[in-house]
This record gives sequence, C-alpha cells and structure tokens, in this order.
Amino acid sequence: MRTRKAVITAAGRGTRMFPATRAIQKEMLPLVDTDGLVKPTIQMIAEACVSAGIEELCIVVERGGAQAFQEHFRAFTDDEKQVFAGKGWLLAEGEKLAGLAERITYVEQPAPEGFGHAVYQAKAFASGEPILLLLGDHVYTGDPLGQMLAAGEQSGGSVTGVRLEPESGVSVTGIIKGKATATAGLYEILALQEKPTLAEVQALKTDGLAANTYLGHFGIHLFTSEIFDCLGELIATNTRVKNEFQLTSGQELLWKRNPDNYRALLVEGERWDIGLPDEYLRTLAKFGSLGPHASILS
Repeated sequence: MRTRKAVITAAGRGTRMFPATRAIQKEMLPLVDTDGLVKPTIQMIAEACVSAGIEELCIVVERGGAQAFQEHFRAFTDDEKQVFAGKGWLLAEGEKLAGLAERITYVEQPAPEGFGHAVYQAKAFASGEPILLLLGDHVYTGDPLGQMLAAGEQSGGSVTGVRLEPESGVSVTGIIKGKATATAGLYEILALQEKPTLAEVQALKTDGLAANTYLGHFGIHLFTSEIFDCLGELIATNTRVKNEFQLTSGQELLWKRNPDNYRALLVEGERWDIGLPDEYLRTLAKFGSLGPHASILS
C-alpha cells in the first residue's frame, strides 16, 4: 500500500499562544530551520512530507482560514520579482513556495467540533486513498514520516505512530496497549484510550516495556480510507466525547471493525510541539542547535 497524500490539520484557534495568535494561525509561527532559513511551521511540515515522498497535501483550516496560508504558498508576482532581482537565493525559495502551492488543497472545517470532525472534512480529498495525518503545530527530528510510510507499505493497513510515554504524561495523550510483532517496533493493537486516568492506564500496560512506561500517541497516523467511514458514522449518530467528535473514537471503531489491519509503530525520532510557549521555546532552541547559527546558542 503506497501512500501519496497527506492531511495536515490547522483549524485550531491557538489560544495557548495568545496574543501572538490573534492575527496569525499558530501554524504560521516562525522557526529557524536546520538550513538556517526562517520558515512558518506549516512550511517545514509540508517540506518534510514532500521529502518523504508525499505528492499531494490537504490543509484543513477553520471557516475562512485559508487566505493566510494561500498568501504564503504562492508564486511571486511580477512586482516582487523586480524587487528581489539579484537575490538568487530568495527567488529560488519563492519558486519552492510556488511548487508547494501546486500540491496543496484547502478544506474548511465549518465549525470547531473536534479533531475527528476536522479530519473528516478531508474525505473528498482522500478520494478512497490512504492518508498520512499530521498536526499543523508539530515538527520532527529524525525521519518519522519515512518510517510511517514504510510501515504502512509493509503492513498494508492503518498505522498509528507511538512513543514511549512516562506514567506522568498519560492523562494528556492517547494510550495504546500493544503486543509486539515479529517486526521490530511494530505492535498489534489490543486496546486504546484517549487521556486515561492513572487508574485506567494500568489496564493499558504493554508487555516488555519498562515500569511505568506506556505507548502514547506520537502525533502521526497513517490511515486507510476506512477511517472516514468510521468518522462519518460518529457524526451521523452524533457520538461525541466532551461535546466533540474525537479522532480517537474513530480509531477505536476502525480497530474494532478490522483489528488485523491496524498496527502501532514505535517511532524513532522526536516530536516538537509549538502550540505551548515553553515547548515553542524548546523547539526554537532545538532546531537552532542543528543549523548554521548553532554557535550563538552556546
């Protein structure tokens, strides 16, 4: 199973990064990439997708929210080309943005009704094909996208990326109970639950992991098109959790329908979240340390 499409959700309000997010989406917050260039977070994600082999991208935005992204991902106007004449590197970067623009489709989430509801808006874009699903405020070190695509191709089914989660963090993420397969890092899924309590998580312990350690969502999923049927059923039956349509509920339904076609992959690499002030600062420092300006951080 080859996956050539990716969906990036960018419909959140970014309230935890206010007041910076009053005027811009949090996914447009800048980072200094490892090549030394300053880029909005969403561009770094898009570039990582293309580098991994993704051909088409879909960005899910809030109602009326596409304009800011479209203004960034576009070709230079003739006036801009004249202004930037003689700056070859800048013109080359503009051509890259124009190339990315040709790959991007925008869909709107008409109302803020949850992560699962946002993902469902990309059903027509997927058009029956598998998708790589990413969050618009997460960037990565290592090659987690390549690992996920390879796992999907090998297994032929859906794959959720996981990482080792300490007990102290289980209440803020999805937790999967797995059973190791013959393929290193790949697990059968035995159970999954969103944000379990410390009492609930004891039943989600995966054999073979260190004490007080669990398989937590990494933030990347690879789904067959069946995920849209599952999310559609939740919406049709108005099945909500905390008044929202949750992706995890769709995952549970997907797993129950076909457990042999859904796996979890322990991803090698790190996830960096720019959706919180302290994590944004850590992300800036990490990527800065990997680029040509690293010396100023020492």
